[in-house]
Amino acid sequence: MKRALILDLDNTIYPVSSIAEHLFERLFALLDEYAEEINYETLINAKDELTRRPYHWVADKYNFGEELKNKGIGLLNEITYNLPMHPFDEYQYVKSIPLTKFLVTTGFSKLQWSKVKMLDIENDFEEIHIVDPEISKQTKKDVFADIVKRYGYDASEVLVIGDDPESEIQAAKELGIDTFLFDPENKHPHAFSTYKASQLKDVMNFLF
Repeated sequence: MKRALILDLDNTIYPVSSIAEHLFERLFALLDEYAEEINYETLINAKDELTRRPYHWVADKYNFGEELKNKGIGLLNEITYNLPMHPFDEYQYVKSIPLTKFLVTTGFSKLQWSKVKMLDIENDFEEIHIVDPEISKQTKKDVFADIVKRYGYDASEVLVIGDDPESEIQAAKELGIDTFLFDPENKHPHAFSTYKASQLKDVMNFLF
């Protein structure tokens, strides 16, 4: 039986696509300024991944030059999101689960906290952790391990819920923690996860 849930934020609790047009407008404009240095296909792929993965990860994967990477970091360090936001409809089922919940997300602190506030989910969690590469070398794996240790959980008593096989799912696997991969568009058909579903509410089938 599970005692605790650890959730990711972006594309797990809410769809990034719902805010992408406003959130990424300035960043995408910055990338367009470097179109001559980044070929068209790379630019398109990088923009798509930025709606699903942290900026540092995308910048490294697509070999952004040092200047562009630093400009993007400077821009995102100061951005907040202050327009209405709404979680996935099925988040209400997860919210109602009578287990201790933790939110662990990677990104820029100001931006991630602004999303939490606009979603009005701060009180849904025992703790909220922003893994900000600009502030600390701490990883999601480090945070998961710390939560398990401080609360005296056995790894089998925790379930990590997220959308990214290479981020929170991988981190949990390395710690022996069960995982639930939320993949509504079947973008990761071959990814390994303890559980996987296209509907967030299906997580309720694997807790008790």
